[in-house]
Amino acid sequence: MVRLRIVPITFRRACEFIAAHHRHHRPPRGMKFAIGVVRGNELAGVITAGRPIARHFDDGVTLEVTRSCTVGEPNANSKLYGAAWRAARAMGYLRLITYTQEGETGASLRAAGLRPVADLRPRTGWTTPSRLRTPRGADGIRRTRWEICAGQGARVSASGDSPCATAVSAGTAGRDQQVQR
Repeated sequence: MVRLRIVPITFRRACEFIAAHHRHHRPPRGMKFAIGVVRGNELAGVITAGRPIARHFDDGVTLEVTRSCTVGEPNANSKLYGAAWRAARAMGYLRLITYTQEGETGASLRAAGLRPVADLRPRTGWTTPSRLRTPRGADGIRRTRWEICAGQGARVSASGDSPCATAVSAGTAGRDQQVQR
């Protein structure tokens, strides 16, 4: 029986894999790290993590999974999310966030310990008349934000809040609505 195994992977190789296999996103522009999962000698999936896209999450203790992509190998995605959280914790991060699009179950996220925290309304897109931009694949689609946080006794911010006890992470900031699942 050939088992799944976590392996280090370069950003270039992760981007090549994402370009070839991701359903709706291009490879990310940058990252803090990338992790691969192999079955035998074949790459079965990759995950990349970097600074949060939303600036109000870019607090120095939050990391975002910017891409997760597999070829459908059972358990590969949850194995990647678990490895990403362990790596993030080892680097000193206290929270890991990511998003799913409407219609995605989040089963791999649940298996890795993440929980849904906010249902987000569809974005209209980033393009404006003065600055035209290419659609990114998530415009006009509802999304769910997921997170996993360090346990009790974790460092707190200068305001005294833990990283998962803020209005932003609870889904009460802006127009987000908290998820009750």
